[in-house]
Amino acid sequence: MIRDRYEPLDLFALVPQLRLAFEPELAGLDALLDGDALFRAVKGEMARRAPGSLTRGRRSTPVAVVLRMLVVRRLYDWSYAETERFVGDSLVLRQFCRLALERAPDDTTLIRWAGLVRPATLEALHEHIVALARDLRVTRGRKLRTDGTVVAAAIRYPRDSTLLADGVRVLGRAARRAKALVGAAADAAGALFRDRTRGAKRLARCVLETVRQRGAAAAAARRTVYRRLLAVARATLRQAAAVRARLATTGRSGQRLVRQFDRFAPLVERVVAQTTRRVLRGEAVPAHEKVLSLFAPRTALIRRGKAGQETEFGRMVWLDEVDGGILSRYAVLAGNPPDDQHLVPGLAHHRRLFGRPPDLVAADRGVHSPANEQAAAQMGVRRVALPQPGRRAPERRRHERQRWFRRAMRFRAGAEGRISVCKRRGYLGRCRDRGEDATERWVGWGLLTANLSTVARAVAARS
Repeated sequence: MIRDRYEPLDLFALVPQLRLAFEPELAGLDALLDGDALFRAVKGEMARRAPGSLTRGRRSTPVAVVLRMLVVRRLYDWSYAETERFVGDSLVLRQFCRLALERAPDDTTLIRWAGLVRPATLEALHEHIVALARDLRVTRGRKLRTDGTVVAAAIRYPRDSTLLADGVRVLGRAARRAKALVGAAADAAGALFRDRTRGAKRLARCVLETVRQRGAAAAAARRTVYRRLLAVARATLRQAAAVRARLATTGRSGQRLVRQFDRFAPLVERVVAQTTRRVLRGEAVPAHEKVLSLFAPRTALIRRGKAGQETEFGRMVWLDEVDGGILSRYAVLAGNPPDDQHLVPGLAHHRRLFGRPPDLVAADRGVHSPANEQAAAQMGVRRVALPQPGRRAPERRRHERQRWFRRAMRFRAGAEGRISVCKRRGYLGRCRDRGEDATERWVGWGLLTANLSTVARAVAARS
């Protein structure tokens, strides 16, 4: 049964001689998290896990504890295990998380509850925090700057050989676990549950060794090894299809393994196809058709021309920031669409949140287009600072040399600093969450926590 919170207990009152208290930022966060909107949203997501859990069943970890521990995790950039350990060992964090003298929930419990919160719910909560910042006069929404960044995926460098070896390992492991359900007697020839993992790993290492060599002989040897590795992968796919067909008759006990086969087998087939096209036929496979990870299939290959980071693997995130340091909007994108597509949606979102367009909007050269400048002016933006790329006419140069335009460009440069802070503090760092919506959930919790921290610091600075 879902509980709201433990019985109130002031730990600070139990040891008054220590004079324990929250630091200003944590005290501000504590007050902000006492609001009902965040609490009700997280409680509604937790109630989706089982029907009737609001009134029946074993008592769960309280909603208030889950919400606050998830915020603490992103505030200090901890893992779930570190969050469990550090919150349990700290009287201050125990009081903040409303744990009282109860045991801190396990990291697996936090992972399970966190996985129930949908990205759409986090977007709604993010808008609520922006509205709260507006009501507390942390921001007035007069100025808007926009920029994009990449949230890196927690994957190793994608190579076709290692992806094939991973596919053989994962499908072979699922087939091995299915042996107890299907029965060893069904494998009369000894091929149904054969594990080809070691052979696939050895062939993947051979591919890497030939990559270090140069010349036509090394290229021919590499293609030969790839053919053997592809044959192993195709044999594993045939084996997986046979095992899955037998699992279909085992009832509910084998459905988990069936879902694993249904999840990974199509991805391995795509890896086999892209390897055949790229290595054996010499074709150039488009970036949006490539599989870069079996475990994070939505990972995109992104080239932005950044010095030292020619190619990045992850998801593109577009950010809108208003005055006061509040990130008013974020969007996790598919692939790497052109930058000039994001200005008009950002202005429409800003007008919906603040009731009026910003007085100033600023972005970098990638966002510039005559259509964007015209659309921003039609939406009521008084000053549009979008520098034109390439060669400029004398009239355009005079326009961009005006004092207000140069000041807008200095304001725009602050977006780079905001992104840097978010990455260093872990709000937009390398995504460590797993699951279908992992990156969206990671970005949502990170920016939600970043805005809560900004509002708490601003309110604490006034007192």
